[in-house]
Amino acid sequence: MHKYIRDILADVKAKNAGQPEFLQAVEEVLVSLEPVIKANPKYEQNAILERMVEPERIVMFRVPWTDDAGKVHVNRGYRIQFNGAIGPYKGGLRFDSTVNLSVLKFLAFEQVFKNSLTTLPLGGGKGGSDFNPKGRSDAEVMRFCQSFMTELFRHIGADTDVPAGDMNVGGREIGYLFGQYKRLTNQFTGVLTGKGLSFGGSLIRPEATGYGDVYFAENMLATRKETLEGKVCSISGSGNVAQYAAEKLVQLGAKPVTFSDRTGWIYVKDGMNQAFIDEVKNLKQVKRGDLATFAKNRKGVEFHANGRPWVVPVDCAFPCARQNELDGKDAATLLKNGCKLVGEGANMPSTLEAIDAFVKAKILYSPGKASNAGGVATSGLEMSQNSERLSWSAEEVDAKLKGIMKAIHDNAYEAAAKYGKKGNYVVGANIAGFVKVADAMLAHGLV
Repeated sequence: MHKYIRDILADVKAKNAGQPEFLQAVEEVLVSLEPVIKANPKYEQNAILERMVEPERIVMFRVPWTDDAGKVHVNRGYRIQFNGAIGPYKGGLRFDSTVNLSVLKFLAFEQVFKNSLTTLPLGGGKGGSDFNPKGRSDAEVMRFCQSFMTELFRHIGADTDVPAGDMNVGGREIGYLFGQYKRLTNQFTGVLTGKGLSFGGSLIRPEATGYGDVYFAENMLATRKETLEGKVCSISGSGNVAQYAAEKLVQLGAKPVTFSDRTGWIYVKDGMNQAFIDEVKNLKQVKRGDLATFAKNRKGVEFHANGRPWVVPVDCAFPCARQNELDGKDAATLLKNGCKLVGEGANMPSTLEAIDAFVKAKILYSPGKASNAGGVATSGLEMSQNSERLSWSAEEVDAKLKGIMKAIHDNAYEAAAKYGKKGNYVVGANIAGFVKVADAMLAHGLV
């Protein structure tokens, strides 16, 4: 390992002990940057890596709110503005009990490279709270969101920082957050993305991450003169990303066979169709139910309370749930069963051991910062529509999304080839994302 990278990793580990997710993300990126660091001494001379692993700003605050019984609760809120070298900070808000500083720093760090890859002028950020809206009434979620935005509003803006939704932050939550922002600032601006269509949202935004993941897989397969037609695919998760990845796979002739959630996972041996996917959408988006209940007495659907869907023999796997959901053992099982493509729809769903296994096996493997960038790319398109006071058709947005995912694929593919790592999308995505941000930082001077 290059001495500069080794020294930075040691320093990051010393300064961020107790933040495993963040350390994992930094190590995955920095190790892959060795070829470009060797070829460009200017990055070491200007301490680019030292500056890139430190967030520009972390805001942490309390969020007091009352439940329907009048009981007071206090949660913790965060916004991490990691790097704004190429544009305003952009990244989602996550509401979940697992949210902490390590998780959000890893997400914000990854977001810097992901946003750079989109070809849009967007910096990287992330935020959220350890509040979980599941099981809460609409009124409780509204009061929480209003309290959260009462602090957050002073740190964001259409040209400063533009949050979006993430895990457990959907249209309902974005609506409440935007309403409170407008109330506090007396401004109607494109400060949040993922908004409802009635107040500035973009068509295709809910679908974008899942669709984009599948579009990226299409481009990877094209390098080997293959398509998704007839491919059997496993998908983890059952939220927006998983639902719309399955939908696009069906449209392209593939056969998705699994979904998962916190209660377990389902296996649909004959493959899902659009009607089945629509039922899952209704379950998760309207009823806010679980797969265990959904699968009861349902013909052709197997429910497994334990384990993960990666035991099913498939051609392609799409991890679309959460970080580190696919480990080295899962990777070995997928490879043994003949899996030839893994397209990450979630953020860092594969452990370092799993990534190493996929890369060594030379299967088609795309890191989330590349293949799940469709969501933030379409958020960028929503920002453009808001600025111009326009609304594009679904066909226009989908065509732009497809073009952006091809550009991300091609940039990653070409960057890997340039440094002797042809076909390694981990190296390619990290280098392509890094160079754009690093060169902007050099141009700005020591800031």
